[in-house]
Amino acid sequence: MTLTLMGVVDKALVASNTGAVEDDALALVSIAQSTVEVTLEGFVGDKHAGMTARATTRTPHYPLNAVIRNSRQLSIVSPDDLAMVANRLAIARILPEWLGANLSIDRIPRLTSLPPATRLYFPNDAVLVVEGENLPCAFPGKVLEQQYPAIRGLASRFPKAAFHHRGVVAWVERAGMISQSDEVVIQVPTQAIYSLPSDSAAPVAVCVPRGAVPLA
Repeated sequence: MTLTLMGVVDKALVASNTGAVEDDALALVSIAQSTVEVTLEGFVGDKHAGMTARATTRTPHYPLNAVIRNSRQLSIVSPDDLAMVANRLAIARILPEWLGANLSIDRIPRLTSLPPATRLYFPNDAVLVVEGENLPCAFPGKVLEQQYPAIRGLASRFPKAAFHHRGVVAWVERAGMISQSDEVVIQVPTQAIYSLPSDSAAPVAVCVPRGAVPLA
């Protein structure tokens, strides 16, 4: 049975710093918009938009820079999750802008735990589909270090503090518009956790990136 939740758009944001140096924290930061146009490539003007993307360390089963489908067109966070991460890091707050998020959605408990294939329906036609959890890395912590220069070690501490609270990544299923304060209907699909039967003799395959040497 599908579970239906009701949330509200806290912020809609676009990260357009395509000219920034990759190791510059400014390359990550997004900017809040009153309304964003959504196409099948993502948020118009956002650097993560596109039907395809280059394989990175997040997709180790493909050769680096291989062209693959872009299933990470945008990222979604929640105020509750960010407040929890801020508390773990002993800082006053974390804004979605600092993480380069595209949407902050309020009133959805445990947003980061929304499973793949969850659909988000917005009033002006846009529909998003959750790809999966956005696993945290140290780079957003560098932005936090700029915001809190008196606190040391935020970059290295961020991944552990944000684990299971960094939000999700998603792709666009239907184009439209998304505005701040929009109500959003979220449909969580029926879930079944896959596991092998205890008496199963099914072989377990190991995915090895092309060009890599499997371990003995």
